[in-house]
Amino acid sequence: MSNMAVIEGVLERITYANEENGYTVARVDTGRGAGDLLTVVGALLGAQVGESLRMEGRWGSHSQYGKQFTVENYTTVLPATIQGIRRYLGSGLIKGIGPVMADRITTHFGVDTLDIIEQEPKRLVEVPGLGPKRTKMIAAAWEEQKAIKEVMVFLQGVGVSTSIAVRIYKKYEDASISVVKNQPYRLAADVWGIGFLTADKIAQAVGIPHDSPERVKAGLQYALSQSSDQGHCYLPEERLIADGVKLLQVDTGLVIECLAELAADPEGVVRERVPSPEGGEPITAVYLVPFHRAELSLAGQLRRLLKTGEDRMPAFQGVDWDKALAWLATRTGADLAPEQEEAVRLALSRKVAVLTGGPGCGKSFTVRSIVELARAKKAKVVLAAPTGRAAKRLAELTGAEASTVHRLLELKPGGDAAYDRDRPLDADLVVVDEASMLDLLLANKLVKAVAPGAHLLLVGDVDQLPSVGAGEVLSDLLAEGGPVPAVRLTRIFRQAQQSGVVTNAHRINAGQPPLTAGLSDFFLFVEDETEDAGKLAVDVAARRIPAKFGLNARRDVQVLAPMHRGPAGAGHLNGLLQQAITPGRPDLPEKRFGGRVFRVGDKVTQIRNNYDKGENGVFNGTIGVVTALDVDEQKLTVRTDEDEEIGYDFDELDELAHAYAMTIHRSQGSEYPAVVIPVTNSAWMMLQRNLLYTAVTRARKLVVLVGSRKAIGQAVRTVSAGRRCTALDFRLRGGSGEDFS
Repeated sequence: MSNMAVIEGVLERITYANEENGYTVARVDTGRGAGDLLTVVGALLGAQVGESLRMEGRWGSHSQYGKQFTVENYTTVLPATIQGIRRYLGSGLIKGIGPVMADRITTHFGVDTLDIIEQEPKRLVEVPGLGPKRTKMIAAAWEEQKAIKEVMVFLQGVGVSTSIAVRIYKKYEDASISVVKNQPYRLAADVWGIGFLTADKIAQAVGIPHDSPERVKAGLQYALSQSSDQGHCYLPEERLIADGVKLLQVDTGLVIECLAELAADPEGVVRERVPSPEGGEPITAVYLVPFHRAELSLAGQLRRLLKTGEDRMPAFQGVDWDKALAWLATRTGADLAPEQEEAVRLALSRKVAVLTGGPGCGKSFTVRSIVELARAKKAKVVLAAPTGRAAKRLAELTGAEASTVHRLLELKPGGDAAYDRDRPLDADLVVVDEASMLDLLLANKLVKAVAPGAHLLLVGDVDQLPSVGAGEVLSDLLAEGGPVPAVRLTRIFRQAQQSGVVTNAHRINAGQPPLTAGLSDFFLFVEDETEDAGKLAVDVAARRIPAKFGLNARRDVQVLAPMHRGPAGAGHLNGLLQQAITPGRPDLPEKRFGGRVFRVGDKVTQIRNNYDKGENGVFNGTIGVVTALDVDEQKLTVRTDEDEEIGYDFDELDELAHAYAMTIHRSQGSEYPAVVIPVTNSAWMMLQRNLLYTAVTRARKLVVLVGSRKAIGQAVRTVSAGRRCTALDFRLRGGSGEDFS
């Protein structure tokens, strides 16, 4: 231990921070003068720029960066010099004080500044430009910061990041330390950003035994919620037990006992016999309660809608279809193909119907025809789609208003909808586009709100990737032998055959490689090295496409990657694209958060559902542009695709990610003029036909593939393995399992 050393210094800037493991690279001013900054590395998450740190660790050197100090633990010390106080206050630590105001306050009060904010905050009004309102805000922010500091100090020992400590404090306030000490597994359920693994680390640190039943039950619920993130509504019991043993490293017997206890708890889990997704003998499925309720409810509501004797569009039961379709052709200027006619009749005469088909097969024209005819008979038509972009497109197509499903249902904080079974939507026909994106929970909320006798039409492409959330609702509704009538459009219309994008989407879907020679809207740039392919994709998106096609790099071009990680993954490409499209400028404010930097003009996406933001919540996948960044107020503003201004406090920035590049999964339901797709060998395990098909069908005008022919061949050949674990199709056919709980 003899080579341990202690140093003190002011944290000047954070160069790199890994939110997952806390590893941080920072520059510290140790007061040696001459602007000499020392590089320190280690677990520094929680430290704020401007704070004085007392760090314990070891000296070392780095081949590239020279002398550096590796921190093993640290404590924060309030700064004592005017310069330190100015840096501390100006770091954005206290809401209402930015660098300019910090300068004014320290000029006025000198080294007594912190004592005055602490003991006599009313005196802040003496500072030019500080009124009573701002003074009050600063005093309140200082108090909150002090309380958070206490939680921070307590959590530092277990390596919890600043943003999560802030969230724990916001959730439990004065009870924070008590909850963390006595019920750490509550954190995984209550606080977004804390999964079971972080809660488990905290639990270990506060002395909760490895084989505690509380730990095992929390671990099993975590395993189920992880599987729902991968799209499953339940897990087979045997698989859940095996996953639990592996995750928790405890005996199988203990896991089985704890699972039985969870099944006996009404808010725990539900066990039920259902058909095996692979065929064969029935299995015991284990559900988290909300997914079980939603699956039963969705199947029940759909069957009720189908069976009801009421009809809110009775005019279509005895209509003269030849006459109606002839009238329609005069309105739209074109005749319907036979399969389109069938879809129109189905949607207007049956209570629930599904319309599916690939690009260029006339889904949009069919929807427009259905809406025209319904309106001609004075029906109230309501149009919706899962995303803002898809809703906008639906509105343009039909000339009627369309909204997101969330807005249509007026979701409230907490996720309850204003419209449900007791207060249904006032609509005779509800049309939902991009229905492949509907997950089980959202589909259940939607169908609950459809009035008895109203007609529901779900429109989507079942060959695309299934929803990001759990379930594969569209696919289950189309399952053989089910009660929901459906039409699949297969004929590609002549004008669509001219499009390389449409032709190649159908080729990929049929298991044939895309044509990449001699087309004006579909290109392949061959680059076998993953890193080079990533750089080339950035150059194509940021420079070449805008130059050749006159498109705007930020607004019109989207890079879609098969995965998030790696040199051609969305995470890395976002950094390169941001440098190319929205580079930093000394005269513009920016905010570093974890490993990201946010700037005005950045294209961003929301990465969690937050029911408390905006008019009806902001949802996972919402895209927007940063329009303002206020360092004093510690706030950033985003204008979303739905033209709504949403404010984010700086401590909420882990809800946002850059969206210059995104994974193909996250792009569902959106459409862009041009799409650039890196397809590289490093994404080998992810490459599947429906993934590449989904990426290509996001483009309206132009697709550029960048990568290796071998990787493209792998994607085209590989049909996605295994269905998701869902029993919706079984329940729709009237099946009900044996409930064990």
